[in-house]
Amino acid sequence: MRVPSRSPGHQPRPAVASAAPARRLPPSAGRRTPPGEPDLAAYRAAVAELLVEVGALADAPSTTARQVLLDQRLREPAIAAVLDATPQGFVGARETLLLEMARYQPNARSSAHDLTALVRIYLLSRIDVLWWRDSGTFLTDGQVDTSTDLVDLEWLRRRGLLAFRYQEQPGTVAGRGLRAVQRRLRPDATPRTAGLRFRRARREVIALLNDLGREFAAIAPPATPPLWVTSLARSAEHQYRLRRLGYAAMVPSGHCLGWAADVELEWYGRFGVRDVLAEVLLARQEAGEINVVDEGQAWHVCLAPTARRRYRRAYEAEMGI
Repeated sequence: MRVPSRSPGHQPRPAVASAAPARRLPPSAGRRTPPGEPDLAAYRAAVAELLVEVGALADAPSTTARQVLLDQRLREPAIAAVLDATPQGFVGARETLLLEMARYQPNARSSAHDLTALVRIYLLSRIDVLWWRDSGTFLTDGQVDTSTDLVDLEWLRRRGLLAFRYQEQPGTVAGRGLRAVQRRLRPDATPRTAGLRFRRARREVIALLNDLGREFAAIAPPATPPLWVTSLARSAEHQYRLRRLGYAAMVPSGHCLGWAADVELEWYGRFGVRDVLAEVLLARQEAGEINVVDEGQAWHVCLAPTARRRYRRAYEAEMGI
């Protein structure tokens, strides 16, 4: 099987096209690469080009050709520099990706609807673990529930301090039954997600989501529901639980470090503003504030370390601390 050649004709298309107004960036924002850090713009462009080639080899008989392709492309400087700077290193990241691909089985639960999506989610989520490689992982559910680095959202919600919505995962059979009835009666009233297993997040992530929620509300039509968050901090224990259920839960993950969240996108298509929200997120990525991974129904968002201090100050200002 011949590996497709990479020519100038393989140009990645823009992720979305939107008429959303350009966002004024804070003075600290910018695309300059910090000294000694990999060039993330070059990495994302190289990954986009790689995905075109992976898509051409997505059928089962192309397994060997896909591996040859990945062996070649992952060694390119723009990609290798990022993978090498992750805790696993280049070899560990490469072997993990190949193993994920070998084990891949499509299912309705997974955000990786095909091999190309799996590769995209894995490679782009490595930016999270590169950024936060020195952060400790929440290993168990108990650590997420008790960590003083995380704040309970419900306490903030009841005081009107959140500019976004969420829904908790039912913890009982009766709760799951009630949720099923509600969905039958009003199938489009809320996004079709399981809900938050952990309603806790870092203060900086809460401030980021509040900022995104306010910006989205300002540019969306008046009847548009607020920003909807489907996942926040979670434990490595829960991450492996999700993997056993068939979800594309990558390891290691920005969620298990506490710096990532998932934001609903697909549901906003019925209000005509899906691309508007996508543009808001991509503009923040362009500004260097976040990393964004298109996971289909929801988009994964991770706060950049360079924005941490500013959002910590924003949280303290909002909460009157």
